[in-house]
Amino acid sequence: MRITMVGTGYVGLVTGTCFANTGNEVTCLDIDQAKIDKLNQGISPIYEPGLDELIRRNTKAGRLKFTTDKVAAYQSAEIIFICVGTPSDERGRADLKYVLAAAGDVGEAIENAPGNTGGDVSEKRRKIIVVKSTVPVGTNAKVKAAIAAKTSKAFTMASNPEFLKEGAAINDFNKPDRVVVGCDDKGTGDRMRDLYEPFVRNGHPIFIMDIPSAEMVKYAANAMLATKISFINEIANLCEHYHADVDEVWRGMTSDKRIGNQFLYPGLGYGGSCFPKDVLACISMGDEVGHPTQLLESVHQVNQEQRKAFITKIDKHFNGAGLSGKKFAVWGIAFKPGTDDIREAPSITIMKHLLEQGAEVVAYDPVAHETCHLVLGDQITYADDPMHALDGADALIVCTDWDEFKHPDFEEVANRMKDRVIFDGRNVYRRHVLREHGFNYYCVGREPVVSESQTA
Repeated sequence: MRITMVGTGYVGLVTGTCFANTGNEVTCLDIDQAKIDKLNQGISPIYEPGLDELIRRNTKAGRLKFTTDKVAAYQSAEIIFICVGTPSDERGRADLKYVLAAAGDVGEAIENAPGNTGGDVSEKRRKIIVVKSTVPVGTNAKVKAAIAAKTSKAFTMASNPEFLKEGAAINDFNKPDRVVVGCDDKGTGDRMRDLYEPFVRNGHPIFIMDIPSAEMVKYAANAMLATKISFINEIANLCEHYHADVDEVWRGMTSDKRIGNQFLYPGLGYGGSCFPKDVLACISMGDEVGHPTQLLESVHQVNQEQRKAFITKIDKHFNGAGLSGKKFAVWGIAFKPGTDDIREAPSITIMKHLLEQGAEVVAYDPVAHETCHLVLGDQITYADDPMHALDGADALIVCTDWDEFKHPDFEEVANRMKDRVIFDGRNVYRRHVLREHGFNYYCVGREPVVSESQTA
């Protein structure tokens, strides 16, 4: 099939590349010429394991192209995927200006395309306009109206929410748990099923449903996962007050098959581009129809307070001297392992607090230095490896649980640091190991380890 992806961000680039890898002819469109130039050189603007190689392979084979030419991208495409950003506004509502702008461009391209002269064109010849961006319920109808305002020619709509995990996106796309398609006619559903059939030979389902339901699926799924994260953090905070160990509570709770163990790990809360934005969008959707989403409002509040609670542990430990003049090593900047995405990352909140208090910050992350520099610039120092970040540090803060942080040489850690203090926001380490090495150790949902030989 001839496919055009509108937007070469995370979703559009991964989706387009994976479609090309199964033999489709894919054009990725973006207004950013610099980004397109890099992609044509085989350089991905995002970090995603395995993506660079797939881009180079399919570009070389002629199945994957990158352009800023809207006319060329739209007119020959059978299926057009809108994958542009939908950032939250000041009230948490999804901003649809990029989606609707793309819709207007598509409408003009359809109107000016050769052939396809009226509304009686067969279903197989109509362009399918697929909204893949995460959008509130009712957005597809707005997109359809925006396109129809520009053309009288035939087209059809579909909603196709994405369920990609950053850091595992290619595997998620190639072996999806499910594919969700919303459409208004059987012909569109059949064509979308044909497109995705190579990816579900593992027996997982393709769900064809109405468009509003498909639009809601993504929000419902992400809101549920965010709820699980806030739930376990709420329990972890209770554990700290009642001297219980959240790890033991977790083991006893998640052994219940009705509960399971996924997304129930205590820590600094959720971040990234999806969960914060989608929870706020659900809250906003509820407000707009006069039906407050009380549970999700609490989910969001718990998540924001989780960062504050962790910062309080840092402040409390250094209460006597304050943070001014202290040096902090930070391991992990990205909101999760496997990505360079720092959107809504807890590390940014924590480092901004340290800087505001007059502290020095030296941070290390395997891939997120460049994206962090766009936000914090030279306010912090970027170490070239995790151990160098520790030199002369008053404390280590673990914000992202990259594998390379999980089994450090604690003797070397101690020798490099000024004081043996670790704030573990991901519960990476075992308390007895830190006690044996004489560290003051603070984590989430468990009592701290306070070394008799160490004082703040």
